[in-house]
Amino acid sequence: MNNIVLVFGASGQLGTCLKSVAADQGIHDIVFPEERSADILNLEGLQIVFEQVKPAYVINCAAYTAVDKAEDEVELARRVNRDGAANLATLCNTHGAILIHISTDFVFEGNIPKLLTEQDPANPISVYGLTKLEGEQAIAAQLQDFYILRTSWLYSEHGNNFVKTMLNLGSTRDELRVIADQVGTPTYAMDLANAIFNIIGTEKHAFGIYHFSNEGVTSWYDFAKAIFDISGMSTRVLPIPGTEYPTKAARPAFSVMDKTKIKNTFNLQIPYWRDSLEICLKKLTNKS
Repeated sequence: MNNIVLVFGASGQLGTCLKSVAADQGIHDIVFPEERSADILNLEGLQIVFEQVKPAYVINCAAYTAVDKAEDEVELARRVNRDGAANLATLCNTHGAILIHISTDFVFEGNIPKLLTEQDPANPISVYGLTKLEGEQAIAAQLQDFYILRTSWLYSEHGNNFVKTMLNLGSTRDELRVIADQVGTPTYAMDLANAIFNIIGTEKHAFGIYHFSNEGVTSWYDFAKAIFDISGMSTRVLPIPGTEYPTKAARPAFSVMDKTKIKNTFNLQIPYWRDSLEICLKKLTNKS
């Protein structure tokens, strides 16, 4: 890869996975600036970074992702998820860079049990989902050369995520109650990182919105059950309806995304969610 790639949100879960995959693949033309010098809300600071790096591709992993807190911190969520994305789009436009922006299945209402395509109408039911959709719209309004990758239930051996939370809780509790009526697909962030580098490597420039998660369908309950089964932990998991675990922000009940477009366009082979979970858990076991 000869083109320089600039990554924002480099210290987060996906940013860390991008670093790992870049190292594994021997990708050197990639820059991970520290967030104090690469604040996506600071347009002047961003301008300096763009002028120094001269990126061909910009990957935006920076986001406000505290789903429940966003209901109270609406303006902060909007500034990061909409205005930050708009800032990057502005500078990509000025500097001729291609933007790869990470979005979410939360842009959908998730009230119909069907595979969600990129053409399905977005109708978010939370502030987080709304501000992420506004970010998508801000990018599309001023940029043509972009990829928006919607993903779901992201986890890895890095950062804070459902898998690590379950392992931590399972080590101290005999029994856990987990929601069984919210259905989606876990996504191993290392698989998403690999997919991003595949998209860049093809140089196809087939711009637009794409869906990416691992293959398959599961509930949070079954996801938790698989984590403990694969890990050999004896924690008992009880299925409960979402009404028994109320949260400030509403979640989509069914947000399984159709990956046909990204698979056909970039010739991607996407792993089954449980196979990727086994790989992640093996890495976490070796780390501990």
